[in-house]
Amino acid sequence: MQTQSASTPVIDLGSVTKTYGNGKLAVTALDGVDLRVERGEFVAIMGPSGSGKSTLMNIVGCLDVPSRGRFSLDGVDIRTLDEAALAQARLRKIGFVFQSFNLIPRTSALSNVELPLIYQGVKPKDRASRARAALAAVGLADRADHKPNELSGGQQQRVAVARALVSDPALLLADEPTGNLDSASTAEMMALFSKLNAEGRTVVLITHEDEVASYAGRVVRLRDGRIVSDERRSAVPSLHEVAL
Repeated sequence: MQTQSASTPVIDLGSVTKTYGNGKLAVTALDGVDLRVERGEFVAIMGPSGSGKSTLMNIVGCLDVPSRGRFSLDGVDIRTLDEAALAQARLRKIGFVFQSFNLIPRTSALSNVELPLIYQGVKPKDRASRARAALAAVGLADRADHKPNELSGGQQQRVAVARALVSDPALLLADEPTGNLDSASTAEMMALFSKLNAEGRTVVLITHEDEVASYAGRVVRLRDGRIVSDERRSAVPSLHEVAL
């Protein structure tokens, strides 16, 4: 899959509806959502429990498909993909960052970051080189041989970000990435996301915290499966000064 031109939106949803169940038991989690995220944007998606934000993340992350409507990821119409092609889209076009880090406990930071490249069939020498570069990009070049239990929570999440970056995805998709971090590590993590976005990365994060969302250039709020506000900011608050 080739990266599309700069004019192609990374995310383009049109009238996306997601319904679970049938008949009287049917529950509509998303109701006619339109959302376009351009290349290089930093978007926070917010909403109370049951608003549909997790369902939206699952669809954007190619973990689920709409019941109705269209969704294009980096110029590719997801409706045209079979299961194997959908898995490849997840692997190559999306870098996931989860609240719980999802690192393999008994292996090094370097090996954790290499994992997506193993699935892609990248040769060992190239894997190691790219994984070291990704760790350097998140400020952990000197922690490559450390196992997760030898790292702080903030460092573990940075390893997870490096793993998300190593495939050079079109989209960095983060689900409550600061949920398990203290305030200092949260500031570090959001400064890192801001740095990556300033370097041209497209970042979409799901959060319920206004402070976290304040780092984004755009905040989309959901309620009852619909977008109720879409606020673009001309000036994002200054970053915390953090040594990454």
